[in-house]
Amino acid sequence: MISLKTFDEARERIVNHVRRTPLAISTSLTERMGTQVGLKLENNQLTGSFKLRGATNAVLQLNKNERDRGVIAASTGNHGRALSFAAQVVGSHAVICMSSLVPENKVAEIRRLGASVRIVGSSQDDAQEEVDRLVAEEGLTMIPPFDHPHIIAGQGTVGLEIVDAMPDVGTVLVPLSGGGLAAGVAAAVKAVRAHAKVIGVTMERGAAMKASIDAGHPVQVTEYRSFADSLGGGIGLANAWTFPMCKAFLDDIILVNEGEIAAGIRHAYEHEREIVEGAGAVGIAALLSGKLRNLRGPIAVLMSGRNIDMDLHRKVVNGFAEIGEAD
Repeated sequence: MISLKTFDEARERIVNHVRRTPLAISTSLTERMGTQVGLKLENNQLTGSFKLRGATNAVLQLNKNERDRGVIAASTGNHGRALSFAAQVVGSHAVICMSSLVPENKVAEIRRLGASVRIVGSSQDDAQEEVDRLVAEEGLTMIPPFDHPHIIAGQGTVGLEIVDAMPDVGTVLVPLSGGGLAAGVAAAVKAVRAHAKVIGVTMERGAAMKASIDAGHPVQVTEYRSFADSLGGGIGLANAWTFPMCKAFLDDIILVNEGEIAAGIRHAYEHEREIVEGAGAVGIAALLSGKLRNLRGPIAVLMSGRNIDMDLHRKVVNGFAEIGEAD
């Protein structure tokens, strides 16, 4: 497991490279839930998602030889964007491998940051196979999207900031995919506020971490298109870090469907004046759905990213996006 000291060291390491995002109190959700609800606005991070924290923490710990060889990762979009940004800052070069399910707006932004892009197969696992091949053949340095202690420590700095802003926080809702964010936030929050509950929220179909925890070991799942595309992908059958940490530290996992995710996106825009992608809206979706009962307040909701295709966002907000568009 990762210690509080490691999270504190990560915060000091990345402080001049990432934005300390606000925790904004939501009047509408506070009234609805009957307890204070704060929104941790990682959608306002420099690259549009929390992923910059972990990628920066990992890149800053590479030696010169590793940076010179270049870095590589599989990504559903946001990690690739963050790693491309972090690599550029230290004078390195990034290669990002993605599946055909990654939205084009995320692919285009990664290319804009100067990274080399490889589109491989139709799943995160397919993209990871290409990463493994290039590491073996070209000697690139792999920076995984979630299952690495440096990544988890970086993401956990979000949890430290939540407790700083809301010292009496009772419940934290965190998007759950491969588990880098959820594991880091849960471990960091509980290290300083042991009685706080941390609940992972993910999409209903293809929820790899939920399926793995239910099975008692990492399992593969079928990937589907989703409004929460950033939450897609497996956790890796050889998962060494995020699976045991999520199993140990998450108090519950809540599943939301595509209609509920769309409702979360709409609420964030109409009531909070925030643009979020589907993955960033799942916490709000869970609150609006009524699936969370008897929550211990105050509640912090982590809005993880904003990198949604804006044509899709307009359709969702205007009620024109059918759930079938994410199938």
